[in-house]
Amino acid sequence: MQRFKDKFALITGGTNGMGYAVAQQFIDEGGSAIITGRTEETVHQAVKQLGDKAFGIVSNAGNMKDLMSLQEAVKLYTDTIDLVFANAGYGKFTPIEDVNENDFDELFNVLVKGPFFTVQQIVPLMKSGGSVVFNSSVATEIAMPNFSIYSAAKSAVQSFIKTFATELTEKGIRVNGISPGHIKTNIFNNTGLNTQQIEEAVQNIIPTIPFKRQGEPSEIAHVVLFLASEEASYIHGAEIKVDAGISVIR
Repeated sequence: MQRFKDKFALITGGTNGMGYAVAQQFIDEGGSAIITGRTEETVHQAVKQLGDKAFGIVSNAGNMKDLMSLQEAVKLYTDTIDLVFANAGYGKFTPIEDVNENDFDELFNVLVKGPFFTVQQIVPLMKSGGSVVFNSSVATEIAMPNFSIYSAAKSAVQSFIKTFATELTEKGIRVNGISPGHIKTNIFNNTGLNTQQIEEAVQNIIPTIPFKRQGEPSEIAHVVLFLASEEASYIHGAEIKVDAGISVIR
């Protein structure tokens, strides 16, 4: 299937996890993908694995200088973007009494400023028929201890799905979002936990998931690319939960 033949996607945070899976599938279906990541090493490695239809930009979604130069960096590879998957981000999970201003600002910079200004900068490169997909989270639907800042930031992203859809309708650009549940990613890598602690945290989460397993990044990619395809041509301003039902079955 070549749904994206001759099309270009920009996928932030595309060096691993959900972003990488979206890039891989987009390329497999005939397109080219530009991925961003925070380090030269991870970007280079991901591009090498994705092949000659992949291109990389070193860009930190939490850094305004990088965000403001993103459009020019993208234009080195293409003048038109057909899909933006605003995906870059990570989690830090801290009890309310231990949160400091730096923790707060760090997550809001990456998870709120990042997707907002990414889309703002790339919209001028998009034509009618283009698609924006924001990455929200199940954390907007269910309350979890230590998730106060992460959940608030993702709730802002959830709002962008609606407001951006309203503003970009006249341009013919569809805007939607996905709300992943517990997916196999590196979300815990910036929390300060060691490998054993991360594994213990995952094993504690799995019994709470209706399907008793974490989702695969490819399961997110299928939904993102459905939203980006002509098959979803009448879907606009929507958020699709991809969470094994955890937000409704507790």
